[in-house]
Formats: sequence, C-alpha cells, structure tokens
Amino acid sequence: MTSGAPALPDAEYVLPLRWADDRDLPDLAAYLGRLVGWLPVTVVDGSDDARFAAHAVAFAPAVRHVRPEPHPGRNGKVAGVVTGLRLARADRVVLADDDVRYDRPTLVAVLDRLAGADVVRPQNVFDPLPWHARWDTARMLVNRAAGGDYPGTLALRRTALGPAGYDGDVLFENLELLRTVRARGGVVLRADDLYVARRPPTARHFLGQRPRQAYDSLAQPARYAAELAVLPVAVLAARRRPRLLLALAAAACALAEVGRRRAGGAARFPASADLLAPGWLVERGVCAWLALVLRATGGARYGGARLPRAATPPRELRARAAADPTRRATARPTRRATPDLTRATPDPADGPAPGRRAPAPRHALETA
Repeated sequence: MTSGAPALPDAEYVLPLRWADDRDLPDLAAYLGRLVGWLPVTVVDGSDDARFAAHAVAFAPAVRHVRPEPHPGRNGKVAGVVTGLRLARADRVVLADDDVRYDRPTLVAVLDRLAGADVVRPQNVFDPLPWHARWDTARMLVNRAAGGDYPGTLALRRTALGPAGYDGDVLFENLELLRTVRARGGVVLRADDLYVARRPPTARHFLGQRPRQAYDSLAQPARYAAELAVLPVAVLAARRRPRLLLALAAAACALAEVGRRRAGGAARFPASADLLAPGWLVERGVCAWLALVLRATGGARYGGARLPRAATPPRELRARAAADPTRRATARPTRRATPDLTRATPDPADGPAPGRRAPAPRHALETA
C-alpha cells in the first residue's frame, strides 16, 4: 500500500483484464498507482505471456497481479471476475473494467451503499467525449429513462454470488451476475446518482460492438421485441405518413431528456446527446435483426469464441439457487442504511427475489 490517503476499510478493487493491445497501458498503470493508495487492488490478467510480463513491470509493486483460475464457460471475463472474488481479502469488492476511472469520493460512496445491498450498480459517464462516445451516451440516456443503464463497474459483497460464482457461458455477463445475485435472495441497488468516469473505446472498436450489444437484448424478451419493432415501424411511418417520423424522432429525444434529467444527470450528460437518440434507436433496430442472424449462425463472437446465449433466464437461476445449500450463507450487516429513493433504487429488472412479493412495476422494459 502506498503512502498518502488512508486505506478504505474492508474493501478491495478487482480488475479483470485481457488485452491484445497495450496502447492504454500508461494511463491504466497511472490510475492503478493512485488507486492502490486507497485500497488493495487485484488485477486478474488473462493476456498473453508477453503482455502479462509487460503489465507486471508497468503496474505499481503494491498491485496484486495474477492469472485467472479455470472456470467453466467461454466468456473469459467471468473467469477473471470469479478468480478476483475468490482471492479478495475484503468483504466489499469493487469490480471494474479496464476503462473505468473512479475518483476517491465516488469510490467511497459506492462502497457505502453496500450497507443496504448486496450489489450496487452506479452510472458510467464517458470522459472524454468523442463523437462515438456522444452517440453511445444517447443509449445511456434512453436506458436511464427506461429502467437503468448497465455500467462497466459494480460494487458487491464477496460472497454475493456464492462459492460457484456465475455462469461463464453467456455473452451479457453483467446481467448474468446481477440475476444470479437476485436469484440467491440478494438485493441489487441501482445508484443512478453515482457517476463513474469511463474512457471511451476507439471508434473502430465501438463500431465493432454494435451487433454484439444488440445481441445482449436476447436475454430480455420484452426489450428485444421492442427493438425488433423499431425498423418496421419507421419504414411503415415513412411510407404512409412521413411527418410521423418527425413525431417519433421528437419522442425519442424527449425520452433521452427524461434519462438525462434523472438523478442530477443534466449536470453530467450533454444535452446534445438527446439529439442522437433517434439515430441510436434506428441503429439498434437494424442490429436487432442482425442479432437474429448471429443467433442462427452460432452466436455472437466474444474473446475468440462464439456465445449463443446472452444470459440465463431468471426462472432457471432461481431453480438453481433453490437447490444450492450454500444460498444466503453469508448475511449482510444487520444495521442497514435508510433507503433514499431519490438517490438509489432497488433494481426491478428481474422480478422479486425468492420469498418476496413483487414490487409494482416501475418501467416497461429491462435495459441493456
């Protein structure tokens, strides 16, 4: 641990990593060098041998740098996450992708929210904001209005997933993790007011992600049906009543603005991103149909493998959890934080946890 600010108590930072390009290594190494002064950091690195060695040299000596342990499934990130949780020395763990950049106050805040939850789901915001990040911000805003965005970072209790971890043979591993926690009776808290910086990908990488992100929606049938309908509705409106397209575009902009204003987001997201919402919805409508083609040809590519399943249905996960004798073996602290519904909202996406009455629905669609 480096000198400076005192370490955060009972907390650890876990970063699963697998790089084929080290262009961002100086930025990541500098970030980890700051981070390790606040709490222990573990990097679970699945990169090739040469890059693993280069990373070991670049990272601060206090950063624990390890290889992922074997885990069933073709999604290598899941193996990194499960390994990091098994090795964690603290109960409170922050999981984060390599492009996430916490500052200390936000790190403290997201860990504090674990007093009332098993998982806390903050909100990412791109910094800097090139054209493709602004385009993707439109997606974030629509998701915030329709139920919540899925970030590249989560805070969770080390035992929230149980000893088996979660399914490593799905594409949408973020959703799979959240569903697994809920199936075990855990509480997922959506913290829309906690904003965590994220570095945008290159434009080339961003463009390559379009069909894969649409494939994630196969895990959420209601949302996917709505996305499939976007293109037919737009074509029908263009043929019969062209002016209706303007009304639909205005509605998309208004929806994005609802998401932008939610939980203080107007100070974090540019208003210009609202104007890109119609274009993003058309893109998603096209890619939703491409996802069907991918599904018919073996699944979406990720990390050199094809993954046919986006995520496991909640009902199946609940059945697995019911048969697991270790479920809920570790309870949260009995002293729970007083809920602040204007700041953080329990995630309604996957229905009630076992033994709980279903809450009134807040949103029409799950979000991806």
